[in-house]
Amino acid sequence: MDVLISGTSSGIGRATALKFLAEGHRVWGLDCADPSIDSPSYQHFICDVADEGSLPSGLAPQVVVSCAGVQGSPDDISVNLRGTINVVEKYAFCGEASGQKRELARTPSPGIRAVVNVGSASAHTGSEFPVYAASKGGVCAYTKNVAMRLAPQATCNSVDPGGVTTELNRPVMDDERMWSRIMDLTPLRRWASPEEIADWIYFVAVQNRFMTGQNLLIDGGEAGRTEFVWPD
Repeated sequence: MDVLISGTSSGIGRATALKFLAEGHRVWGLDCADPSIDSPSYQHFICDVADEGSLPSGLAPQVVVSCAGVQGSPDDISVNLRGTINVVEKYAFCGEASGQKRELARTPSPGIRAVVNVGSASAHTGSEFPVYAASKGGVCAYTKNVAMRLAPQATCNSVDPGGVTTELNRPVMDDERMWSRIMDLTPLRRWASPEEIADWIYFVAVQNRFMTGQNLLIDGGEAGRTEFVWPD
């Protein structure tokens, strides 16, 4: 299958692209950074998901994974939420409209079979930077909207990780005191690797054919003991 993934230069997006490539799929990657994957089945596009006009045209993926995101920045809403909407509307739907009815007027692209949005445990608990939590809460709600519009042709779900061992989380991973507090709040006493989250995304996109409109919390049980831990 042809798969489009945003945020493929690092973290969960990169791990997800590598997972699909390892399973024999062709991957188109979107990121504002240079590519970090070298494969004949991978093509990289440098663009800003928050800017709909910068997204490449002429791509018709069967699977869309919206993974690009930022944390605790002035761009949390524009990248995490608006960027997800831009990517999904452009590649999972077809048709033209104008104004506020643009999204509602579109119909599913002929070949689309699955959309997976990467949310966050903070959408379920609110335990994060306020704007970040709001942006990911919007992704969860938007996922349900897309699921209804794609049915019965395709599925749409979100995978919402808790702690993941990415470079974005170095401020707490490298602080022994804060890391100890986080582990006390996590029943499984560890965070997920990007590769583990990629496995969930692959399952939801490819193996799953009946679940749709769901927000899957993958957090090691942390939601039951939530507390946001970050440097002052």
